[in-house]
Order: sequence, then structure tokens, then C-alpha cells
Amino acid sequence: MRGFFIRACIVALGLFVASRIVPGIQIGSGGALIWAAVLLAVVNAIVRPVLIFLTLPITLLTLGLFLLVINGLMIELVSALLAPGFFVAGLGSAILASIIVSVIGWLVNSFIGSEGRVEVITVRRI
Repeated sequence: MRGFFIRACIVALGLFVASRIVPGIQIGSGGALIWAAVLLAVVNAIVRPVLIFLTLPITLLTLGLFLLVINGLMIELVSALLAPGFFVAGLGSAILASIIVSVIGWLVNSFIGSEGRVEVITVRRI
């Protein structure tokens, strides 16, 4: 459970950075940011796998690039559910935001283990 909350904070960080970089992303308040991060985590856990399975032929045909569209659609869905506090201008902005959230998540998650603790491997020369 602790790992879920830490990963939700990482997604919130990614959404915050995306709102500062991508012109079409607007977050109304800190509460809306937290709700968007938690809702995006839930949507990615429930809706995204079903959508990936249903669009598997087109994903294979585009060599996986259609996954960017699916990730953008997940952000659009969260925006539709949290309409007043979280706004996305269009699918292009959502795809750019999903790339930013993914890169930040990948970078930060590389230092966090499965229990939610910071794990860094250091190599010491003798």
C-alpha cells in the first residue's frame, strides 16, 4: 500500500511538470493534482489493459506507437472525470503529457523498490 501512494506521488510530480511544460494542460489546485494522480493510477490499472488488449492488432501494426495514443486517451479520460480541476486541451497535449509523466516515472521509479523505499545500488572499488 505504501508503494502505491509513493507511485501516485510520482505520477503527481509528472503531471505537475507536464502542466508546466505542455501549454494545453491546466491543473486548478493541489487537491485536483492529487485526485488526478490517484485516478490516473486506477484508470491505468483497470481500463488501460483492456484497451491495450482490444487494440492489439493496430498496436502491432504500428510497432507499439499506438500505445502513446492509449496513454494520451487515459489522461483525456481522467480530464473528463475531473473536469473543473484538471483540463486537457486535446489529444496532442495529452500524448505529450503522457510522455512526460512516463519519463519522469521511469526515472524516479528506477530508485524506488517494490516496498516503496529508496534503493540505490552503489559500486565500490577496492
